[in-house]
Amino acid sequence: MGKNLTNGVVVIGLGRFGQSLALELVAHGEDVLGVDSDPRVVASLAGRLTHVVEADSTSQAAMRQLSVGEFSRAVIGMGTNLEASILSATVALELGVEHVWAKAISSSHARILERIGVRHVVRPEHDMGKRVAHLVRGEEILDYVEFDDDYAFAKAPAPRALHGRTLGGYGVRQEFGITVVSVKHAGSRFEYATPETVIRAGDEVIVSGPAAKVEEFSNLS
Repeated sequence: MGKNLTNGVVVIGLGRFGQSLALELVAHGEDVLGVDSDPRVVASLAGRLTHVVEADSTSQAAMRQLSVGEFSRAVIGMGTNLEASILSATVALELGVEHVWAKAISSSHARILERIGVRHVVRPEHDMGKRVAHLVRGEEILDYVEFDDDYAFAKAPAPRALHGRTLGGYGVRQEFGITVVSVKHAGSRFEYATPETVIRAGDEVIVSGPAAKVEEFSNLS
């Protein structure tokens, strides 16, 4: 391969998810080895990834030849071909890749990946569906991220009840059960919130806490 990429990331399966992920990693300065069995996909990404090769990711011999086992990070990007996804993840694990992420398209797919030893299973369509549902339900919520333990972050306009008040003086945590993490004044960037931070009309806030509390607070008028 020429350049030593093993400090980078190998992305296996360059469909829409894998391709988007690989290009984003490159944009953030990561070296990326892309692997796909479709020569047209490989040709379309030549020069856009650090290195991209056509290979059968379900073949341990092929993956060993690409030194996949020397990478500490791998992402299995294919989802619709469950057999290829599971076999590719198995090969990466058997070759000794320490951190394997894999895309799952269903809960049963996710369980199989977890059982073979994949510690990082992502379900982009499912997670995005949950996120958009919160945005649709909460008309004031500008962005929303929920974690597995029912803990969430949300971005929303600062409610009128806070305008002209300091966070410490109002007692937001005691009143609403959430924490205001960051505040963005009009025309400025987000800054860490402190008890002395004064909330103004037109501000946006990022809040964290139990999902139900975050959603309730974010929808205050």
